[in-house]
Amino acid sequence: MRIALLIAWREFAENARTKGFWVSLFLFPTILVLSIQVPILLEKKGTPTRHFVLVDASGEFEPLILQAIADQETKRADSALRDWVRNNRAPDLLAPFVQTNRELDLAALKRERGTNYLNIPGFKAPTAKLRRVPLPEGVEPSFPVDSLAQLLRPWLREEQKLLVDGAKRDLFAAILIPADIATQSKRGPGDTSSAPKPTGIQYWSGNLADTALPDLVESTVNGELRRREYAARGLDRQTVQAIEKTRATLTSLNPKKASGTEQVGLSDRIRQWLPSLFVYLLWVAIFAVSQMLLTSVIEEKSNRIIEVLLSSVTPGELMTGKLFGIAAVGLTMLSAWIAAFVGIIVWKASGISPAEAAAAASSAGGGIAQVPADLASILQSTWLLPAFALYFILGYLQYAGLILALGSTCNTLKEAQNFMGVIVLFLMVPMFTLTYIPRDPNGPLAVILSWIPLYTPFVMMNRVTADPPLRDVIGTFIMLLGYTGLVLWGAGRIFRAGILRTGQPPRFLELIKWLRNR
Repeated sequence: MRIALLIAWREFAENARTKGFWVSLFLFPTILVLSIQVPILLEKKGTPTRHFVLVDASGEFEPLILQAIADQETKRADSALRDWVRNNRAPDLLAPFVQTNRELDLAALKRERGTNYLNIPGFKAPTAKLRRVPLPEGVEPSFPVDSLAQLLRPWLREEQKLLVDGAKRDLFAAILIPADIATQSKRGPGDTSSAPKPTGIQYWSGNLADTALPDLVESTVNGELRRREYAARGLDRQTVQAIEKTRATLTSLNPKKASGTEQVGLSDRIRQWLPSLFVYLLWVAIFAVSQMLLTSVIEEKSNRIIEVLLSSVTPGELMTGKLFGIAAVGLTMLSAWIAAFVGIIVWKASGISPAEAAAAASSAGGGIAQVPADLASILQSTWLLPAFALYFILGYLQYAGLILALGSTCNTLKEAQNFMGVIVLFLMVPMFTLTYIPRDPNGPLAVILSWIPLYTPFVMMNRVTADPPLRDVIGTFIMLLGYTGLVLWGAGRIFRAGILRTGQPPRFLELIKWLRNR
């Protein structure tokens, strides 16, 4: 055993010294942090100001659209000011408006300072996302809508630039509202007009992905048209809105929860889907470390190093050492990944103000502010992490045994990769069912796959938080232990017979003879 441990330490040290090991060690936490922070950063600073022109031939909707855009920009500025106060030392003039939890009383600040409330030393208001600009020279708003669209094409195609505050800018969009837009409006299923379908508001833009501006224009104009319809029919808009808000609520209840706590919230949904993340990590880890093991065996065999090693140790000691050494590499990577995951949860939870957490907790379905706390609670109250470690070890041992047996019979990495493709095909099945299992964790497919040893670690990991029957938990565990032992026993026999073999890989019948030790 001492020799096997020495070989294991050698395998671990060799892999730990490689750049690939350290890259994989830090890649997951880096991606995790970036996946959280980059969208926030891009939302705040990545999108440039969108310059647009607006021509309202009806003369009725332009003020409403501009006011809706101004209200949107005000909300962004208010949110930025709150974040700035929360994350920085606020100046003395804001002291009367900052509460003990570092939350800004924005309403009181606006009452005190009026429209000048954003002029705070050290605070920089975010740049406007949407900005209306004048029409290019030579293009008049009195021109017909169709003519305007044609005249603006060079700017909309970015063939020409607009001059805005002395700088050349691209024209993002053109909004053209015809004079008869009110009469063009469709009035639901009761509208039996046989007139041709009107063009309506024309929104010209080469960017089809950013729909913020057209959505805002459409909702503003439609809201005003509905208000007019209410008035024309003698209905008060506020009364109609109050009626439209009348609805029956639907509460999801889980009969498996304790009495008084049956209501399903965000925490329960996270609990249902969180195992899928761990299944993915399990799959990546097993696949990565198994590839390391295969590469190590093939390189040593093709370079004749294996012959030198076997002059000092037995094939069993060599195989055991490699299994333990590469397993240590995988456990180190997984430990770093899980530590990073937990650390990021704590970090994000600490950045939530008490007011936000209280508001999220009091809401019917919870909120985004509750996610870090819910994740921490789930990790503490379930056996998710212990199961992850257990299923990684057993899953690694069975796939590592198969790969060791495979590597011992091949002379080059190219030969091994041809056989490795078959194993990869088997490994893909858990990925195909990754999102299906949580929807029916105790259904026929989940139960059947749980009892197939190659898939047991992944499927049972995906069922951990769904309270699978005890017979499935204990039964599949005993089966997995027996199967893993059988795989390692068979891998040991094939490894001993094939590690010094050269020439063509053995045929299937020859492998059977090796297993029977004939």
